[in-house]
Amino acid sequence: MSENMQSKPDKTTHRVRRFNLYAAQLLLTFLLGFVPMWLKFRECSIGFREAKRQLSLARILNNLTSAVIEARQGRYEPARQATSDFFTALRAEADAGANSALSKAESEELQALFAHRDELVTLLARGDAASADRLSDTYAAYSGIVSG
Repeated sequence: MSENMQSKPDKTTHRVRRFNLYAAQLLLTFLLGFVPMWLKFRECSIGFREAKRQLSLARILNNLTSAVIEARQGRYEPARQATSDFFTALRAEADAGANSALSKAESEELQALFAHRDELVTLLARGDAASADRLSDTYAAYSGIVSG
């Protein structure tokens, strides 16, 4: 009877070892598939964030560019609307904090542009031809800050 009792623990120990070996192989197989996919996801995520940043800045620049072109052609109301859209989008981006497409230094430098917002919108509302030059100056300042 003692022989019968001793043979059972050996079989149980062998089964536990086999189970542990299969579990380890399964885990290793999972990790071999998971790690490359995780690295690829990280790479794509970084690329997506950069593309999203560039798109946001391009949309803001597009509003300002539209305003400059409209003002140069003497269409002051569409220029005023585009200028207002530019400053609204720029303010939203500057206030976004960590989620902003702008760096902290860029946000601080762009604060100077907000000082001229009301004056520029007023010039456009009056239909003043000088507004086109002011918009061009704003465009140059914005481009210098964001691209430089």
